[in-house]
Amino acid sequence: MKSPLIRITLFALVMVAPAWSAVRWSDCLRQPAGWYATPEASALADNVLLYQTVHGGWPKNMEMAAPPSAAEAAKFRDPDSREATIDNGATTTQLRFLARVISSKRGTDPHKTAFTRGLDYLLEAQYKNGGFPQFFPLKKGYHTRITFNDGAMISVLAFLDEVAKGREPFGFVDATRRDRSREAVTRGIGCILRTQIRQDGRLTAWCAQHDENTLKPAWARDYESPSLSGSESVGIVRFLMGIEKPSPEVIAAVDGAVQWFGSVGIRGLKIDASPGEDGKPDRRAVSDAKAPVLWARFYELETNLPIYMGRDKVIRYDFNEIERERRTGYAYLGTWPAALIGKEYPQWKKRN
Repeated sequence: MKSPLIRITLFALVMVAPAWSAVRWSDCLRQPAGWYATPEASALADNVLLYQTVHGGWPKNMEMAAPPSAAEAAKFRDPDSREATIDNGATTTQLRFLARVISSKRGTDPHKTAFTRGLDYLLEAQYKNGGFPQFFPLKKGYHTRITFNDGAMISVLAFLDEVAKGREPFGFVDATRRDRSREAVTRGIGCILRTQIRQDGRLTAWCAQHDENTLKPAWARDYESPSLSGSESVGIVRFLMGIEKPSPEVIAAVDGAVQWFGSVGIRGLKIDASPGEDGKPDRRAVSDAKAPVLWARFYELETNLPIYMGRDKVIRYDFNEIERERRTGYAYLGTWPAALIGKEYPQWKKRN
């Protein structure tokens, strides 16, 4: 539980919270370097502090250009809150933003305190096996899984790696926390190597989420079954390719995943986004010999067949057979590995 002083300070900040920032939260990391030294950036940082939970992390999908409501602020101060997460860029985005404000010399002591609490939150959230849950403190359900989904764990490891190396804007982080961040990255890489799925001894890809105890592919939402991911695995490979002086195990992991990507591309198919007969939005898979190669979000573990699943949890092998709401509301097919295997991997291979 946080000290009474921190809780009182947070309450005081709520009472004097600034108004809306002209810069929306979704654009907070896209501003010119000089902007982070402005009063506006400092005011936005003040808002960000109001959303920090008592556990040190931040909630997701909130417009932090405006202060939270009194009810929201109270929820974030609740010791039983389960709002803090690494999903959808939460916590790492707030920390990157605060670091830019702090490094610009515009940051205040409360900003630095919030950053330190947030970094400590990430270090505490990591499992001993190196994985990261989607929510911490742990939230019941699939949220406890080691979460590669939507780049969650990789975003954390990339952030911690920059902190460990003292890269700007993280030069102000103390040596002890840099060392702890380096250790966390090492454990995270170990987890990545252990969770890579093998088929007949050959390294392939990863599931979007793995069981936090067995490390095996695991369920998430009803339409996210244990499978090989043609999307999340791309981010994992890019992270591994960014390792300086990669070990033989890391090189083998990258080689195996890229070879697998090359073997499971879908040719002669494209997505047609024309409205349905009722005039409402729809998406259909149609034949097209000239279409670029596509990859499925999910591949069957044993067969490498593309699979599609709606909210009924029934595996189908035809994209058009799942309900319209999922066809239009989720990315089941995409070109995620195209640049990786066409350009990035060949360049990396020359260096390694």
